[in-house]
Amino acid sequence: MSSWFKRKDKGIQTATEDKKDVPKGLWYKTPSGKVVDTDELKENYYVSPEDGYHVRIGSEEYFEILFDDNKFKEFDKNMVSKDPLKFTDTKKYTERLKQAYEKTKLKDAVRTAVGKSLGKDLVVAAMDFAFIGGSMGSVVGEKISRAIDYSIKNKVPFLMISKSGGARMMEASYSLMQLIKTSAKLAQLAEAKIPYISLCTDPTTGGTTASYAMLGDVNFAEPNALVAFAGPRVVKDTTGKDLPPGFQKAEFVLEHGFLDKIIERKNLKKQVNLYIDLVENLPIRN
Repeated sequence: MSSWFKRKDKGIQTATEDKKDVPKGLWYKTPSGKVVDTDELKENYYVSPEDGYHVRIGSEEYFEILFDDNKFKEFDKNMVSKDPLKFTDTKKYTERLKQAYEKTKLKDAVRTAVGKSLGKDLVVAAMDFAFIGGSMGSVVGEKISRAIDYSIKNKVPFLMISKSGGARMMEASYSLMQLIKTSAKLAQLAEAKIPYISLCTDPTTGGTTASYAMLGDVNFAEPNALVAFAGPRVVKDTTGKDLPPGFQKAEFVLEHGFLDKIIERKNLKKQVNLYIDLVENLPIRN
């Protein structure tokens, strides 16, 4: 064998810390296998230009997209959950909350704020899936209720961005009470003739779907978002039947009449404000 193919020095090792790795978080791989530069992803509203995949984002990014110059006043910033049931499964609920605070730097699964959107006040409640699966507990219900109160008092349109795995198990019946509480508040908003827009993002399931997510004057969704009460796996296991392709994806739900429109994230700000101008019979803002 030619010496060209022989390693002159045996056992050459490079220490792990000296290896030139691509910095972590520089690339994002979509479910279809497309690889996107993270900076490009951010510039494109966190949507893959390769295949249109809408990456899950949270309240921080939605506020940035919707509020002019990312300026807003946040409501009830430091409201946190108690542990009324002294709940424990594999961990204490208080411990789970502490871990969620540290990991996400959030206080709970929804943030609410008011700010200018295309020059006009808009109240936005945006859920964060990163906080215990976007689960709806008493803080989520209370923050949404107070944000609706602000909308009623100041006659400001209300936008709810849902992203949730459902009711928060660790708060049991307290969590289920939030369905009624938020629905009652939305009825008051409707009586005051103030527009309510619901945006379902991936995933919108469980108690949120059974309450505020489906009660909008218009119900919008992002492309390909899972919008359901029980997820496809649960439905399949319960019914024992094979499900049609795209079952419970936004496009399927739209086709079956539960949604009014699917909106790409880059058009979100414009479409939300266009709807508000139309229903309030105001000149359309650009």
